[in-house]
Amino acid sequence: MSEESTTPDLTELTSRQLEAANRGDLDAFMSVFAPDAVYDASRDGLGVYEGTLAIRGLIGGWWAAFEDFQLTPEEFLDLGNGVGLAVLRHDGRPARSTGHVNTRQAYVFVLGAGLLARMTVYSDLDEARAAAERLAEERG
Repeated sequence: MSEESTTPDLTELTSRQLEAANRGDLDAFMSVFAPDAVYDASRDGLGVYEGTLAIRGLIGGWWAAFEDFQLTPEEFLDLGNGVGLAVLRHDGRPARSTGHVNTRQAYVFVLGAGLLARMTVYSDLDEARAAAERLAEERG
């Protein structure tokens, strides 16, 4: 009988996180982050959040600002060495508004000790792809 790893891989973690986001389940969404994780949204002017409490505050506030919010994956690459790239479409209606938001962002994920250690948000998909590839090579 072979032993299989009980540590989830990057694809499994990010899939679970995406499903949790689309259910609006903040607890499940946060469960894949390491306690000392870093969420870097500085490229969008939103700053860098360190630790799950800070990340939870950012994400919870963002979700509360929308109704009918949905994330749709367009691309996911596991680049090896615990680095992944996800391109997601964001669709939603701001709360108490008739407007609609439809954007595309890329996320560079870094896995550490079986959990997400770092997530960096990019609006420029080419910049995200280059950063993810460079990071995977550096970690190799």
